[in-house]
Amino acid sequence: MLKQRILTSLVLAPLALILVFYTPLTLFSYIAAGIVLLGAWEWSAFMGLCDKVKRFGFVAATAAFLALLNWHWPIESLWQNGQLVGDANYLFTLSFAWWIVATYLVWRYPAMAKAWNEGIIMRAIAGFLTLVPLWLALNTLRSAGYGESTHFGSMLILVVLGIVWSADIGAYFTGKNLGKHKLMPKVSPNKTIEGLLGGVVASIIFVLVFCHFTNVDMAVWPIYAVMTAFIALFSAVGDLLESMFKREVGLKDSGSCLPGHGGILDRIDSLTAAAPIFVLCYAWTLSL
Repeated sequence: MLKQRILTSLVLAPLALILVFYTPLTLFSYIAAGIVLLGAWEWSAFMGLCDKVKRFGFVAATAAFLALLNWHWPIESLWQNGQLVGDANYLFTLSFAWWIVATYLVWRYPAMAKAWNEGIIMRAIAGFLTLVPLWLALNTLRSAGYGESTHFGSMLILVVLGIVWSADIGAYFTGKNLGKHKLMPKVSPNKTIEGLLGGVVASIIFVLVFCHFTNVDMAVWPIYAVMTAFIALFSAVGDLLESMFKREVGLKDSGSCLPGHGGILDRIDSLTAAAPIFVLCYAWTLSL
């Protein structure tokens, strides 16, 4: 298993860097949509759908949402005069509201399970609110500052990924060595409060080191540290939300397309929450 994880990571890492740094905007948007649609296929299993036609139906519905958003907000038009277009903020605000609700659902699991698991519609809505904003967030970050530097938005995505990865690594090592108090044992038995805090601290350290090497004014470091902690906490919610849905339908992994890692959702679950909330935080800092 470990060998498979390492080999898969060695293949995925350079592909991810090529995607983020070297693909043209439109192609990036389409590839990001493809990743989200693979996630939608896996989410359809969370909905209890076994028939392939019905599962493809959910994927098609997700694709229709993405096509509508792409028509309304082409990736080249998401920024105007250095500011995020006004109505795109509404979707990210809706996404933030969803993650507040998701936090409550995870916190109250399994007591609140009846609120969403007794019917396909609620689980489908949860899937849309989890996956669709991720695609728009990736487009928004990739196209930020594109006129001045084709790689500025790529660096923003790298920061988001760094926050998520450092939070995961920090949580793993802190939880393994210091973890004593279970975080949410009914959702994910191995996660601990100490691990969560360790992940948040690791993500803050990552961002402050990034600020140091990119010559960011130290006066704003405290603001970035607080925002990073906020994003890292919600990235943990993204992970827990997927674990909750998997537990409810009796799945160990969301899929098997990534040997040693499981499915697409197993790799992007934290990012589904972190990316849209990062966009909100970044757009807010531009108005300071």
